[in-house]
Amino acid sequence: MARLIDSGPGCPTPTPLRGPNAAEARGLVYDDAVRAETDHLYPLVQDFVTPMEWPAIAPLVAAINRLKAEKNAVILAHNYMTPDIFRLVGDFRGDSLQLAREAAAVDADIIVQAGVHFMAETSKILAPQKTVLIPDMRAGCSLADSITAADVRLIKQKFPDYPIVTYVNTSADVKAECHITCTSSNAAQVV
Repeated sequence: MARLIDSGPGCPTPTPLRGPNAAEARGLVYDDAVRAETDHLYPLVQDFVTPMEWPAIAPLVAAINRLKAEKNAVILAHNYMTPDIFRLVGDFRGDSLQLAREAAAVDADIIVQAGVHFMAETSKILAPQKTVLIPDMRAGCSLADSITAADVRLIKQKFPDYPIVTYVNTSADVKAECHITCTSSNAAQVV
């Protein structure tokens, strides 16, 4: 399979990736500039992030938001992301369908998909001219992983006279083998 999601040389990820020392490990500090840039955001996560944790998170939020502006990038944050991602750096928030719509419409050069692999593939299909990145290529979905393109080919062999419908939460390979894709909101109409 051709790699659908854009790839690059990668970047070193200092340890730890999360936690109280994550910002410090990247040379980021909670100084007056970061405080001015981020303290207005704290109320968005005050039910999830303690005041003691905020100085460890705020420098990362500031750095991410600066980088997005510099690179003309947006973050599509799925509903199940942690509050710091969803509320502080996510530019568009929603379920898979909403984020797919945003990917197709967004006016940015880079889309960062804070979600699972099939969602990043869907973003790339809907916005082929954009660079689509996913923070973790291992981010999967048990529903999407429950069927493969090979499975669909077997179904098509067994039932050659029937159109094959797939759910939107499947891989690009599965979608490519099927006749039509549906969502939970249009499944009854499609079938």
